[in-house]
Amino acid sequence: MSGLDFEVRQAELDWAAYELATDFVLEVITPDELENELHISASNKPETIEELYLRLLESAQNANMKPQVIGGSIDGVHNLGSVLFDFDPALVLKRFPTESDVLDEIVVELNPRGKVNRSPASLWPKYCRTILSSATFLSQFSSAEHFYEWVGFFDNEQARLALPLLVAQEVDGLGFALACDFLKGLGYENFSKPDVHIKTIFPALRLCPPKVSDYSVFKAVDRVARNAEVSPYKVDKLFWLVGSRAFGGRRDEFIAKAKRKLRRFHA
Repeated sequence: MSGLDFEVRQAELDWAAYELATDFVLEVITPDELENELHISASNKPETIEELYLRLLESAQNANMKPQVIGGSIDGVHNLGSVLFDFDPALVLKRFPTESDVLDEIVVELNPRGKVNRSPASLWPKYCRTILSSATFLSQFSSAEHFYEWVGFFDNEQARLALPLLVAQEVDGLGFALACDFLKGLGYENFSKPDVHIKTIFPALRLCPPKVSDYSVFKAVDRVARNAEVSPYKVDKLFWLVGSRAFGGRRDEFIAKAKRKLRRFHA
């Protein structure tokens, strides 16, 4: 098969998989409901560095057990504002030289429920390193608009992949997937989060290599979006809906059905 033939076949497979996922989700919700689910809004885009700092810390706690151990123990990450000077990065860096200093203040002011393990590999010390590295990262921007200008420099087909890699490198403990989640949450529809559903569905349908990584899945979502003529955000959200418990949690059923329908592409 020539390179051109392969590209055409891949484009047809991507389109067919997207259509199958759409039809599958429409067995549970109406077209209007689906359209609403796939709509990304930038209306709640943070207007200040302080709001961006809070958003970044909210995204950073969405891994493993952190939502329960961090946000759950203090009734939400937003309550860190009383410790973090209403999320002022510059003041945070001036007040707290180390993660231990941050954690000491959190324990005194917020009294997290449950045991606060202070070993360096435990969740609270790790999250405090995230707090400080996030402040360092955001303090280089003079305003939220300055930050968005910086993001805009990368938001193109050639450079897009570099942005979540860079943000993940800057913010300790964030990682590529949560960096994507942060950017997507700001209303950037060209970014997708390589979550567990997509990382299961895509290799099963040969939409990405069998040995999946966040990097390879991000690229595959971008390609499917291009071939299906939609945004990466819509591909991300649609395949998340396929596996979401809120919509029946029928991921395995979809994979089995889609494999049969897409058999001609796998011959």
